[in-house]
Amino acid sequence: MAARSARTEGDLSVEGRAPFLHPGAKLPFVLLISCFIAWGTVANMTDPLVSVFRTVFSMSNLQSALVQFCYYGSYFLLALPAAFINRRFSYKTGVLLGLGLAIAGAALFYPAAQVMTYGMFLLALFTLAGGLSILETSANPFVMSMGPEASATRRLNLAQAFNPVGTNIGVFLAATLILPQLNSATAQERAALAPEALRAVRSEELNAVMAPYLGVGVVLAIIWIGIASVKMSDHPGTAIQEGHETHLLATLKRLMANRHYRFGVIAQFFNVGAQTCAWTFTLQYAAEAVEATAVEQGRWLQASLLVFLASRFLMVWLMGHVSGAFLMLVMTVLAVVLCTVAVVLPNLIGLLAVVGLSLCLSLLFPTIYGIALEGLGEDTKFGAAGLVMAILGGALLPLVHGATIDATSATTAYLVPGACFAVVAAYALFSLRAHRTTTAG
Repeated sequence: MAARSARTEGDLSVEGRAPFLHPGAKLPFVLLISCFIAWGTVANMTDPLVSVFRTVFSMSNLQSALVQFCYYGSYFLLALPAAFINRRFSYKTGVLLGLGLAIAGAALFYPAAQVMTYGMFLLALFTLAGGLSILETSANPFVMSMGPEASATRRLNLAQAFNPVGTNIGVFLAATLILPQLNSATAQERAALAPEALRAVRSEELNAVMAPYLGVGVVLAIIWIGIASVKMSDHPGTAIQEGHETHLLATLKRLMANRHYRFGVIAQFFNVGAQTCAWTFTLQYAAEAVEATAVEQGRWLQASLLVFLASRFLMVWLMGHVSGAFLMLVMTVLAVVLCTVAVVLPNLIGLLAVVGLSLCLSLLFPTIYGIALEGLGEDTKFGAAGLVMAILGGALLPLVHGATIDATSATTAYLVPGACFAVVAAYALFSLRAHRTTTAG
């Protein structure tokens, strides 16, 4: 346990000297980075859809939040099957399967736009997200296996630093290709339209939703071809050995008995919930706090993600000098303060605080992921699945946030991500104390 904790927090001087990648892993690492960019694009094209469908189908915030429930619920359901695939075959197999399913999901947006029903769009999102679940369950630990364990968390932070490149692309596509195409008619005005006129309005809006997803599907197909064409194998020692059987129940018992891993899954649940709430409802917050137009709302979300992008690379640099758990504690405490400001000052200052949450979020996912998986050995692939299943927080907590908006206001509802950040802060403190206890012993 002492050795595990020492690696978790890192003897920084040792981590700094450890080779970053195994020989021959550079090209596979670069190709995997393209996957991080791709799923970042898709995830943040999806965030504005909550607002889009609320307008197009004249729904409540709670009903429209089913977009995130469907998206992240699919992540939860397919993470464990992905672990079996990775364990039985390889990370590369999992990556290719995930990309293939995501391509199919993107293609489903075409019939969804023709049928023009909310359920059909949810089916397309579910399929797309299922592919990304398999992709993420495979790509994250694959990146960690591409070099020494001592540099695994920092290596994952670097790969994840390219994810917000995709998020900014996704928000840009939504802000330029989707949001401006929304008809300005209110729910009452839509209800007064003749059925043919309403159908024409919805058709134009939903075709605007369809086009970017079809484009992303083409890009995913190109990435699939690139990865399929390059030799990419798991690092020796991570692949299943001949004659070795996977005993799921025994594996789960070992994982659940590991307090550090167990708490890490809980922290990841609330972290993803906080991230999804913060970004999904930035549009509503901007509309309520400063009366921003639809286009201006998209720009505020874009600003948040630009902060996230720059902060990711900043955090990678800082982790070369300060432990990940300490940075995580500082960022989560700051996030709680910013959420409080957003609630107490529902104006431009509060909106700037909401944008500032992206600084805090930039560190959290890969750091929780890397710390929780340290020292799991042969259980890493199923441990990775548990951390991806924790993305269920992105499905459930936006429902709480949406219901809170309906009951109170878009500004008051930022109490929900504030509470989530507090849980993650507790995990950071737990990790620091565990490290001090073991090193002292």
